[in-house]
Amino acid sequence: MEEIIIRRYKKIDRPFVREIAWDTAFIGKPADVFFEDKDILMDFLTQYFTDYEPQSCFIAESNNLVMGYLIGAKGVSLLKDIFQFKIFPKLLIKVIKRGTLFRKKNIIFIFNCFLSFLRREFQMPDFNTAYPAILHINIRANFRNLNAGSRLIAAYLNYLSQEKIPGVHLATMSDEAGEFFRKQGFIPLHKGKRSYFRYILQKDLPLYIYGKKLQ
Repeated sequence: MEEIIIRRYKKIDRPFVREIAWDTAFIGKPADVFFEDKDILMDFLTQYFTDYEPQSCFIAESNNLVMGYLIGAKGVSLLKDIFQFKIFPKLLIKVIKRGTLFRKKNIIFIFNCFLSFLRREFQMPDFNTAYPAILHINIRANFRNLNAGSRLIAAYLNYLSQEKIPGVHLATMSDEAGEFFRKQGFIPLHKGKRSYFRYILQKDLPLYIYGKKLQ
C-alpha cells in the first residue's frame, strides 16, 4: 500500500463518502441488512456535511482511493436547523415520490425506531454547550487498523482548535470503537441503549457518547 494521505474534503469526494456511509451504516457493515433505498439513506447520513459544511470534512486517501472519511460540524444547533428546514422537506418529497416508506424492509426498520422512541431511548443530556462540535468517522472494511482513523481525528481536532471550538462529541454503538476514541483522548459522557436492531441481532446495542474539550 502507498502512503496514506489525510486531506480536506473536495467536491469530487462526494460519491465516495456516500458509498462508504452506506457500506458502514450497520455497525460497520452495509446498510442493506435493514434498509432498502440506497440514495435516500446516503442523503440522510451525509448530505448536511458534504453540501452545507464541507470545510469540516476530511478524507483519508491511498493511491488515489478514498479509503475513509471524517465528516463533522462545528455546531449541532446549526446542523439541526439546516436539516429541519432545508434538507428534510426535500428529502421527504423524494421519499414519497420513490415509495421508500412502503418497502417492507423499511417499514420494519421505521416501526422498530418508533418503538425505540416510545421507550425514550433517544432522550439524552444536552452536550452542545461544552461540546458543540460533532464528528462521524468511517473507514472501508479492508483499510481499517492502518492508523487512518487516528490521523483523521487529529486533523479534525486541529481544525476545530483553530476555529476556537471548545469541544466535540460523538456517538458510537461499538465497544471496540469506544476503546479507539478513548485512545484519542475522548472521555465517556453518557451511556444508553438502542433496541431498533433487536429484530435483526436478537439483542440491544449499547449507545455511548464520548467527548473531548479543546480549549
